[in-house]
Amino acid sequence: MHGPAQAGWLLVALCAATGSYCLLRMRSRIEEQRRAAGGEALMGFGMALMAVPAVVLTPPRWAWLGYAAVFGVAALRALWAARRDRHHLHHLVGACAMVYMAAAMATTPAAHTGHGGGGAPALTGALLLYFAGYVLWSGVRLLPVPTMAAETGGGGTVTGWGDRTELAMVCRLSMGIAMIAMLLTL
Repeated sequence: MHGPAQAGWLLVALCAATGSYCLLRMRSRIEEQRRAAGGEALMGFGMALMAVPAVVLTPPRWAWLGYAAVFGVAALRALWAARRDRHHLHHLVGACAMVYMAAAMATTPAAHTGHGGGGAPALTGALLLYFAGYVLWSGVRLLPVPTMAAETGGGGTVTGWGDRTELAMVCRLSMGIAMIAMLLTL
């Protein structure tokens, strides 16, 4: 990612923290949350790796092609999962955006070091609009949200870290913001 190194490192930290929490969510008792969390963890860690400042690491062309292949497979998986749950359509758009950014970096490596544009402006603009809308929609959904609680034998309620819906939404919101930042630097 080109731009100020401090911003790149903040983006790396945000995406890595989000990916880590998504790994925690994979331990949820709710099957659908576990499924979604796996794709979101992949997205978080993939975005963290892509956001490493170019002054520190400029991956070779084959690494970008590897990113495109991994996220291409993730896009196919999200397309298949979207038959059951339309939330996976967002995963599909996110994975396709990652393929697009990786392909842009593979074809124009100078874009990663800040010496040129690396994508189709119309597609980049459409993705920016989508993720901006998603961020606004996610932010509104964060306003008072009840948590899903699991009943314990003692009559009280305990909410596991993997079942905190508001934290899952915060992760999705932060990944949407990070995606906007990454698309802006493309």
